[in-house]
Amino acid sequence: MGRPDDASTRLREALATADIVAAEDTRRTKALASSLGVQISGRVVSYYDQVEAVRAPKLVDEIEAGATVLLVTDAGMPSVSDPGYRVVVACADAGLRITCLPGPSAVTTALALSAMPSERFAFDGFAPRKSGARHDWLATLRADQRTVVFFESPHRLAQTLADAAHVLGADRRAAVCRELTKTYEEVRRGGLGELAEWAADGVKGEITVVVAGATAVDDSATIDDLVARARALVDGGDRLKDACADVSAGTGFSKRDVYEAVVAARE
Repeated sequence: MGRPDDASTRLREALATADIVAAEDTRRTKALASSLGVQISGRVVSYYDQVEAVRAPKLVDEIEAGATVLLVTDAGMPSVSDPGYRVVVACADAGLRITCLPGPSAVTTALALSAMPSERFAFDGFAPRKSGARHDWLATLRADQRTVVFFESPHRLAQTLADAAHVLGADRRAAVCRELTKTYEEVRRGGLGELAEWAADGVKGEITVVVAGATAVDDSATIDDLVARARALVDGGDRLKDACADVSAGTGFSKRDVYEAVVAARE
């Protein structure tokens, strides 16, 4: 959880008056209430990923019966890579009133602190755990001009940053934000390659990564330029078809044009 003094008056009131408090971690929620000087009067029930599907319908039944249910998650915004989505959908389908008590969000906080363009951005949840899936996902970001925000485990951060440097380029700007809104908040900015080297020594805490979008593709590039780029990606481990699709994006050439030119250059 973040700093208790970031808690709003509305949250304090909701904790004190809700009939049911559905908590991702009941101990942490009770500790939060204690630090805020709030006495929880309602029933506290656990509501985490593994029980969400089973307990969401029961919470909806309680709401339909007139109860006020407060959903609290540990270190993020409910429904955003945290439990909450299922019960929100169920309440919406049932025509029940839903509201959100605004509070700190790692996604927008990291974006604001990253010193990167924020007019257009994408949130991609957690980076894929497996290497192959992670490479495929990073490949989709090569030509994306939006700033991208995602979460990562501290144990996988160094490898993910190294993969990103390989796929997107070591100089692509990024920021690693650690323990946002907490006592030991830290933000590291730099190229992906530089950040991968820093993370190799080990990083702890809740991690949010922000990666700058791709620069606009030069549509004046020649087919020879695109062939060279595609071959460089293939040398780095990409499949030829994927490489041709990536380098042709935003140009006047199709991926078929690039593919045929690469094949012809080999003959």
